[in-house]
Amino acid sequence: MGPDDNGSAEAAAGRPLEGVRILALEQMQALPFATQLLGRLGADVVKVEPPGGDSARASLPAMSDPRGRPVGATYLRNNLGKRSLCLDLRDPRGRELLLRLAPRFDVIAENSKAGSMARLGLGYEDIAAVHPAGIYVSVSGFGNTAPTPYQGWPAYAPIVEAMSGIYEMKRVGDSPPVVAPVGALGDIGAALFATIGILAALRHRETTGRGQYVDIAMLDTLIAMTDIVTNFWSMGLRGGNLGPLILHGFRAKDGWFVLQVARDNHFAALVRLIGRPEFARDERFATRQGWVDHLEETLRPAIESWAADKGKIEVCHAMAAAGVAAGPCLDAEDIVTDEHVAARRMLVELPRTDGVAQPVLVPGNPVKLSAVAESPDTRVPWLGEHTDELLQGELGLTTDDIRTLRAEGVLG
Repeated sequence: MGPDDNGSAEAAAGRPLEGVRILALEQMQALPFATQLLGRLGADVVKVEPPGGDSARASLPAMSDPRGRPVGATYLRNNLGKRSLCLDLRDPRGRELLLRLAPRFDVIAENSKAGSMARLGLGYEDIAAVHPAGIYVSVSGFGNTAPTPYQGWPAYAPIVEAMSGIYEMKRVGDSPPVVAPVGALGDIGAALFATIGILAALRHRETTGRGQYVDIAMLDTLIAMTDIVTNFWSMGLRGGNLGPLILHGFRAKDGWFVLQVARDNHFAALVRLIGRPEFARDERFATRQGWVDHLEETLRPAIESWAADKGKIEVCHAMAAAGVAAGPCLDAEDIVTDEHVAARRMLVELPRTDGVAQPVLVPGNPVKLSAVAESPDTRVPWLGEHTDELLQGELGLTTDDIRTLRAEGVLG
């Protein structure tokens, strides 16, 4: 599935968030992923960027837009289907334009460092004063609504991931932690909880008529997503111990696969499959702790000997047929050519605008609705592409007004 040009009609009829309007003062990924998801579900998203653009435009790797300006990978992954409005919010005139725009939107969202928007005069109280029914959303490292010793810290995904405890739980021996082991978990986790908060606040407004403040701290979301860190600690497990189960990687002919066995009947099915049914009656494996205690000396050699002449996909098909949960460790090329990914439309091709033949691949929409046809994605907006049409259409500014504001640096 490829994105349509922003100028083409979008097959959006019947999408559940049709009519919801979002004004997003956003950067990088923690909020842009959320607003992109809401846009895919039908919301109209206007992205407010400073004259130099969202800092994600400067991320690497990058491509060039039609005017030769860099558009970084982080920006390309998180801004499909939006419109770009370029305002200098440090200028009082830019702030005034934003305050005039706010009442025309259902949701006003930002993901600056805690307190930044309030210092600009664009915090929750400032927006609520002109738009009491507005839903104001903040995504920051450590939140805006409760005192915390980390209040002034800048935060990116790996910072809050480290502070969630999962890096230390998974660290081996005296080795340094593996940083960002699952991409931007901290960003996307925060974005998903922000999405839930926005939907809940919209529903609340339907019943009460009132707006409210949705405050999302990235660290809070990571503590929720890495729940085993504190939960297992409270139940006596220490040092990364996940309890008595097989949850390990094993080698096949062409790579690795991961196996999870936590029930006696699954263990019996596994050992039958690998040709060692006697293990199910072996006293060493009479308990689940025994599986772990004798994994390296006995079980791993038996499993890997059975898998040695099989591809990792073949291994996992056989495991699934036996009722055992296993998954291959896929690399990027495996995923790009995977039949499941194609069937679920989970990669979107963005044609490059700088002469490179290979399109940029970004994730598709993982939310599949049976009663709503999946609409084609539209490309990311070029910097400030929709500034004039938005200020003219929403606020009635004239061409001369816009020309003057641009000449004086208020508009990008």
